[in-house]
Amino acid sequence: MFQGSIVALVTPFKNNEIDLTALKKLIQFHVQNNTNGILIAGCTGEAANISDDELRIIIQTVKSELRDCARPIPLLAGTGTNTTSGTLKRTRIAEEEGVDGILLITPYYNKPTPEGQVEHFSRIAEQTELPIILYNVPGRTGINMLPDTIATLSKISNIVAVKEAGGSVDQVSAIRTLCDITILSGDDTLTLPMLSVGASGVISVTANIVPATVSRMCSAWHLGNTTEAMKLHLNLFHLTKMLFIETNPMPVKAALQMMGYITGDLRLPLVSVKPSSRDSIRKALIAANLIEERHE
Repeated sequence: MFQGSIVALVTPFKNNEIDLTALKKLIQFHVQNNTNGILIAGCTGEAANISDDELRIIIQTVKSELRDCARPIPLLAGTGTNTTSGTLKRTRIAEEEGVDGILLITPYYNKPTPEGQVEHFSRIAEQTELPIILYNVPGRTGINMLPDTIATLSKISNIVAVKEAGGSVDQVSAIRTLCDITILSGDDTLTLPMLSVGASGVISVTANIVPATVSRMCSAWHLGNTTEAMKLHLNLFHLTKMLFIETNPMPVKAALQMMGYITGDLRLPLVSVKPSSRDSIRKALIAANLIEERHE
């Protein structure tokens, strides 16, 4: 159901409010550049820093921008929190606003056992008809979702995919040996290796700034043009590394600011990247022909 390049969209802020003008501009950028799906309120979208009311407003705004799009672009919302009750509350908001699916992170800080994870995700799945993408990101949550746990959860009809951001191609291979759940890369530099062992696409940070290229890489792989996919992967590699030079989404917001799409504002406790990192990002954008040197 979900494949190709799904952008993990940033949430633009201005004066500590959601910048709806910039948000609309970003959506049109992705419509015009062949993004296959849009995820709002993920880690890159600073989900932990937006309120329930803001989540609703973001969904409404994006849906409005996509309404007249000539091609279907699924809209996903990150509704996972570190509690089951909080996740249910956000999931109901997403359901009421008509998203096409939800992304559920493993509850962070609480670090549930595999048994707790199964109970948590099963409870959410019982109370929504929305397609669910599990989100395994140990670097954010402090715990890895084991392949056996994912395989168990894949038996639930509306748990349809997993975003794998554990930095391990072995994990993708292990999941694929156990079940046929859709696997989406959550690590941009590992998207091509993950595609090679059975992933269907990527939920991408890099696609925020080069959506057409990430989409072409995924398409090339699925069409069997592995040489072109490898070329695009290598072209993206250095740029992608710069987007993780500090905590995500600080670098990608700096890049989008340099490209003229957003103010670059973040909400505390996130802050702007330090000057040396900003300079490295700027040089990477110039090398990729995304900005001209005089812009900075």
